Amino acid sequence: MQQTAILLLHCPDKLGIITEITKFITDNNGNIVYLDQYVDKIDGRFFMRVEWELEKFAIPAEKLSEYIETLYGQRYNMQFQIYFNYEKPRMALFVSKMSHCLYDLLARYKAGELDVEIPCIVSNHEDLRYVAEQFDIPYYVWSIKKDWSNKQEVEREEMELMREKGITFIVLARYMQIISEEMIQQYPNRIINIHHSFLPAFVGAKPYHQAYQRGVKIIGATSHYVTSELDAGPIIEQDVVRITHKDTPETLVLKGKDLEKIVLSRAVKKHIERKILTCHNKTIIFS
Repeated sequence: MQQTAILLLHCPDKLGIITEITKFITDNNGNIVYLDQYVDKIDGRFFMRVEWELEKFAIPAEKLSEYIETLYGQRYNMQFQIYFNYEKPRMALFVSKMSHCLYDLLARYKAGELDVEIPCIVSNHEDLRYVAEQFDIPYYVWSIKKDWSNKQEVEREEMELMREKGITFIVLARYMQIISEEMIQQYPNRIINIHHSFLPAFVGAKPYHQAYQRGVKIIGATSHYVTSELDAGPIIEQDVVRITHKDTPETLVLKGKDLEKIVLSRAVKKHIERKILTCHNKTIIFS
């Protein structure tokens, strides 16, 4: 596989940004293999993703960020990230008792659909250890007391594990615990959650039963980045499925689980491919 660099950036929109960035790449013998850009006319903000081959590129990979910052960062008030396709993201899966999202992601991983490493699975219950063993992935359990009196200590130990394993992002695959502000700050826009509704949603317990009682005609699922405001982070992916009066709470649950798996896997794949930019609690998703 040809080694490539990926530059994701956003800044106030100005004339000539695309020309400047592409000229920088080609002048240094980089062959551009992907370029996509978008201008938010309301906010006056420019977004771009560009990827180029490194085989003959004149600038060493370890110096690339320094060059971009020096030449364009301050000049355009630019925020950017640089990634390399040969550096696989390292994903930690957090789970509780429901297995459908976990199984789906692990199956896609084993099938080669997700170009990622999974060093660990973390849970607050023992229930899904057998799944981790089936896929030969280490499984770690920290029980959280009902009064949350040990939650801070648990998260400190979990974050230490994340550092030891070199985790670059976390996926909450139906993990039924609220993530603390401290952990969110350690992984800004790098904790992905799946929500069992097309947000805004039915709040509280048994959302599908509430949907059934209200006679809704669609149910949905939403995947988003976790922020300190519960279920209000930047949305990555959403989808819906139509239902009828013939559906029961049980069939709604089954349809909802299928939808959750699809929506979460799409969100994770986009994150792994480095095709997401976040700005002002919104996401720009490149194709």
